[in-house]
Amino acid sequence: MSQRTLVLLKPDAVRRGLIGEIVGRIESKADWRITAMELRTLDRSTLEQHYAEHQGRPFYEPLVEFMASGPSVALVVEGERVIEGVRTLAGPTDPIQAAPGTIRGDYGTIVRENLIHASDSAESAEREMKIFFPGLV
Repeated sequence: MSQRTLVLLKPDAVRRGLIGEIVGRIESKADWRITAMELRTLDRSTLEQHYAEHQGRPFYEPLVEFMASGPSVALVVEGERVIEGVRTLAGPTDPIQAAPGTIRGDYGTIVRENLIHASDSAESAEREMKIFFPGLV
């Protein structure tokens, strides 16, 4: 079943020059394609919408500050089982627990700055794409 998902390459991925490497891994999947992509520095209101479910948790403010610290790349990726697939490709949030061959396992260093965000469900993907690419939904 073809799906769409939101992927964010976080400021640490952009700062470290990993955009091409990560996008290349996504593009190498036979049935996946990037249908939207934009480099931008995310403002606080966008980040508050995106991370609304985490508001009030201890990591919320540092996360919003990190995400606003520099440019990110927002992408919409389409393809067979792309939601599950991109999350598997990204690896677990903790890069120490992420297997080699995953983005976080190969390039991650700390939990908060973990290179990539990928929607965790079809419902989240729909909500998140409306925030970052309202003209597509």
